[in-house]
Amino acid sequence: MLIAHLSDPHVRPDGELYQGVVDSNAQFAAAIAHVNALDPRPDLVLLSGDLVDHGQADEYAMLTRLLASLDVPVLAIPGNHDEREAFRRAFAGHSWLPAQGPIDYAVGDRGPVRVVAVDVTLPGLHHGAMSEEGAAWLDRVLAAEPSRPTIVMMHQPPFDTGIPYMDPYSCREGQRLSAVLARHKQVERLLCGHVHRVMQLRFGGTTLCTAPSTTTTIALQLRPDARPASYIEPSAMLLHHWQEGTGLITHFVPIGTFPGPYPFA
Repeated sequence: MLIAHLSDPHVRPDGELYQGVVDSNAQFAAAIAHVNALDPRPDLVLLSGDLVDHGQADEYAMLTRLLASLDVPVLAIPGNHDEREAFRRAFAGHSWLPAQGPIDYAVGDRGPVRVVAVDVTLPGLHHGAMSEEGAAWLDRVLAAEPSRPTIVMMHQPPFDTGIPYMDPYSCREGQRLSAVLARHKQVERLLCGHVHRVMQLRFGGTTLCTAPSTTTTIALQLRPDARPASYIEPSAMLLHHWQEGTGLITHFVPIGTFPGPYPFA
């Protein structure tokens, strides 16, 4: 099973640039075209939040136009830049979408790997939180299929990255999430967005992996007095490949056209 993982496209209204600098719409369109051209084509696409930049109706209209060209089924969660009800309207008709409340759901009919989405966003705030109710829901859902390989997807990562201008906006109460995951050994990955960088660490007895943004890369600055900064680096995505007997392999995939292929390896 192949699962493409895109994150943080920050789609803007038609003709407007992200932060007045970056054509995030064109970059997301290029990412979609890249997914469509993969051979073999992925079975599923995950979108781990911040699909639009300001939660506006015209941004979601643009997102819908862009996603119409995607030839692969999609699962999505909101991020702190999304607006939950506008998100719900944009994905109306998708069977996985809950009718009300947080965008929490589980999908297990797309292949051998089950996907559990957890909405940790807090409307109007940039940080997230793992609530007692959310942790209890996740515990029940994971307990329902204890032997099924599973991916858990959320937006804000539940740890401090060391980047001082990102850590105030992490997912708080991460110890609740860690305790739940530690009870469920079938969880192959905890996937997050939000930080516009690839990071990996052990968390809750599994591997946590954050996705790059299709739009910008947040600067890796570890000094406590560092000021917010980003770069326009090549867009990228993750590709998660499940193989029976091996498990889940995660690949970093730059998006674009590069010199090659050359006849050597």
